This record gives sequence, structure tokens and C-alpha cells, in this order.
Amino acid sequence: MALKIDAHQHFWRPARGDYGWLTPELGPIYRDFLPAELAPMLNAAGIDRTILVQAAPTVMETDWLLDLAEKTPFVAGVVGWADFAAPDAATKIAAFGEHPLLVGLRPMIHDIADPDWMLGAALEPAFAALKAAGLVFDALVKPPHLSRLLTLADRHPDLAIVIDHGAKPPISAGTLDPWLNSWRADMAALAARANITCKLSGLVTEAGNAWDIGKLKPYVAHLLTVFGPDRLIFGSDWPVCTLAASYAAWHDAARALTAHLSAPQQDAIFGGNATRIYLSQRGRA
Repeated sequence: MALKIDAHQHFWRPARGDYGWLTPELGPIYRDFLPAELAPMLNAAGIDRTILVQAAPTVMETDWLLDLAEKTPFVAGVVGWADFAAPDAATKIAAFGEHPLLVGLRPMIHDIADPDWMLGAALEPAFAALKAAGLVFDALVKPPHLSRLLTLADRHPDLAIVIDHGAKPPISAGTLDPWLNSWRADMAALAARANITCKLSGLVTEAGNAWDIGKLKPYVAHLLTVFGPDRLIFGSDWPVCTLAASYAAWHDAARALTAHLSAPQQDAIFGGNATRIYLSQRGRA
């Protein structure tokens, strides 16, 4: 039986002090979120394993996450952070790649002011090191970044790229938002590149508190059309998702939005694709 994997969840402890974006203004998620709280939610949803994703742009947090993962049996891998622009980035990434639980790296691109940052020549050694280590590049991007991500994917056709949160389409803004049509076209272009996969995650947060399955359906349908079930990966984005929905509510919605697919196709989205992309190349499957 295929593993059921939540391929995008976080743990954090605000007192660590390196998150930046995580402030008291975020109210319900400005507190510790650790494995003991998530475990019963995974059990209730039938999730076997998770991919733990960075939330702070520091090596210290990645070290903390790897240590936590070593002590948490349900964590199958960690997507960490490295400074891609540092002169010694290639060396640091190669060293990170020696840790058996590290499966990918994620610069926090959506917090970087320059939308062309990922295309800078200074980052090329980092991308080369990422490929050499067999690590995934998690792309935390928004719609304005997608044309740049397409250029990056064409430069590095053998780099495994996973787009987080469907690239955060403007769901709460509605269909009149000028970014929507661009998002549709850009995601279709990216999906034409075989090295790109997309996470079915984060959409409920983009929809906001007034979300319902009807609001999410056009976005999920588009991702299914362009990427297909073999290149979509379920993720909860817990605990960020709790700003709009509980873990169970988002998991149930994702299941409902993919219920028309065959059982093998659903198994791919809810575990098989994550196993192939994140774990197999690292001997973690």
C-alpha cells in the first residue's frame, strides 16, 4: 500500500527569534507548533509521513529542523534553507546534502524584493550544487515570479523543481484580479516542463476565511489539467492553513476536489508523487 504523505508542513518555536515574518500580529499561529500537536491530526487523516519545510531564512533553523526530524518518526524528509547568494554556497549545499534527511532547499523567494533574484549569475553555483546533491528546489513564489521561474527551469532542465502552494493564486481577489489570467497561462507553461511539479497546498489560506470548495475548485481544476495527477503533490501547509481552516477541513477539501480521479491517481497526489520526487532519489522511499 502506498504511503500517504503530507509534503508540506512546518514546525516552529517563535522564541528561537529568526523567523522575521512570524509576528504577534499573526495571532493564532504566533506560538509553538511541534510534533506532538500534529501527530493526532495525521493519524485522523490517515497520513503516514510528512515533509517538514523551513520557515526561517537561516541555517540555524535548518539544523534545528533536522535535529527535530531525527527525533520524529513520521518526518520522512526536510526541505531546508541555504544562502544561495553566498560565495561559499556550493560548499555549504554539498555539506547539507550529506544529511540523509535533507531532501530539498527553499529560498524564501516571495520575501525577496527583486523578482529577478533567482536568475542572478551569482546563484548558478548553488543550483549546480543542488543538482549534484540530488536535492529538490522548492520554489516559494507568487504569480509575478512565474515567468522568471520558467527561465530558470529552461536553464536547468535536470533540476527537480516543486512549486509551493500552486504559486499562491489570487483566490480571495476573485476572477477580476489582473493576475489571474497570467497565473493560468504561466502555470500552463511551467507544467509543460517535465522537471516541474506543483504542490496542492496553501490554497485555502489564499482563499481566506470565506473559502469554500466552490471557490477552490477552478484553481485545483486548472492545476489538474496542466500538471495532471502525476505531478501534483498534496501538502497541508500546517499550521499556516489554520488561519483559514483546520488540518482536517483542508485535507477533506483536497480529497473532495480530487474525488473524481481514479484510486491510483489519488494515491499519486496524496503520497506517490512525494515519494518519487523527494524520497526516492535520497534513498528514503
